[in-house]
Amino acid sequence: MARILIAGCGDVGTTLGLMLQQAGHEVWGLKRHPATLPPAIRGLAADLGDPVGLKNSLPPDLDYVFYTAAADGFSEERYRAAYVDGVARLLDALQAGGQQPRRLFFTSSTSVYAQCHGEWVDEDSPAEAGGFAGRCLRQGEQIFWNGPYPASVIRFGGIYGPGRTRLIDSLRQGSASCVDNPPVYTNRIHRDDCAAALQHLMNLPAPQMLYLGVDDEPAPQCEVLRWLAGRLGVPGPTVVGAAVASEAMLRANKRCRNARLRASGFQFRYPGYREGYAALLE
Repeated sequence: MARILIAGCGDVGTTLGLMLQQAGHEVWGLKRHPATLPPAIRGLAADLGDPVGLKNSLPPDLDYVFYTAAADGFSEERYRAAYVDGVARLLDALQAGGQQPRRLFFTSSTSVYAQCHGEWVDEDSPAEAGGFAGRCLRQGEQIFWNGPYPASVIRFGGIYGPGRTRLIDSLRQGSASCVDNPPVYTNRIHRDDCAAALQHLMNLPAPQMLYLGVDDEPAPQCEVLRWLAGRLGVPGPTVVGAAVASEAMLRANKRCRNARLRASGFQFRYPGYREGYAALLE
């Protein structure tokens, strides 16, 4: 049995915590308001922005630490607080407590890649996004890698699943749009596969420093929306030209490879968007 801390224990962290607890581990979930956590996860009331409170709240003798915090808003200040300052404070708290975890895991994002013309990217591709979101995440990654403990980073694509139904909602509301010519590729992973991948990497004897966490099927956004519309029985998305598409839509246009994660032995429950969304709609 391992002693495990999940710092920033939100949706993915809670799903992971339940998986780990069911596997026989002792799990603590750190968040500002831990009363919302299920009883199987031991709640720790702490703020990653409060270094003193953080140092005083960590349980001793931790074996593994997962950093699954998310920014609570889309601004440089909030991204820096979540992915740079919070990371540094957690490492300081672990060191101050004399902790010697076997490995740390950091959930990052494929938004660290600047490629936006449908290119294939993997762990060896340059990650040089110019926006503040990508920059802050890259800084957080480096803080973990440069720290005193072995650390692995997993860059997740767009996460969907229970409570994460943005595409479905946009189709039902009639607001869905996409660029069809040339296609804009999107990358995704089901929330349950996010948690399962993290548990899988923890169980490896020597995980690598970096993995891409995406399913097997990068797909054009129009294709995904049209498939969903057919399952929902609603009109398909509005097709727009690249000139009027949102910056965020175009920035995501890349195809991410999961070959390294697959080669490690991980098996997806939902290897593509059809399997994942079909389960979600049911």
